[in-house]
Amino acid sequence: MRRGLWRLAHRVGRRGAILLLLGGLVTLYGVGQLEQPLPDQTGIRILLMLMDLECWSWTWIAAGALAVVCAFLPQGRDWPGFTGLCLATAPWALSFFMSWWPLEENPRGWVSAAIFAGFGAIPLVIVGWDEPDAERPREHDEH
Repeated sequence: MRRGLWRLAHRVGRRGAILLLLGGLVTLYGVGQLEQPLPDQTGIRILLMLMDLECWSWTWIAAGALAVVCAFLPQGRDWPGFTGLCLATAPWALSFFMSWWPLEENPRGWVSAAIFAGFGAIPLVIVGWDEPDAERPREHDEH
């Protein structure tokens, strides 16, 4: 079992590990919205004018599944997974922000907006990182 996990970790690398982790979280968030929707939907009222919550939930699930699938692709071909994660979070960040300002319906909307925007920014940062070269020796502290 340990050997199989090591092979999987080596195969997906660090970028793939992030895609698996964030993809899993995004999928769970979508499933959670299907099973037990947000009790206070003030922050997403704008989104609900475009689609119902069930459709939004499926967009989260699709983005998470895409990220999980892309985790197994080589660097350079895994970008759709990172993009999907950003695209899932951006409308929610914007909706929560707008519920705070300019609509002033949700005094704490800025908090949720910052959380969703920050979560969505993580893939934007990581997609620009190169996978570490497995053959390059690690630098050691010479103190």
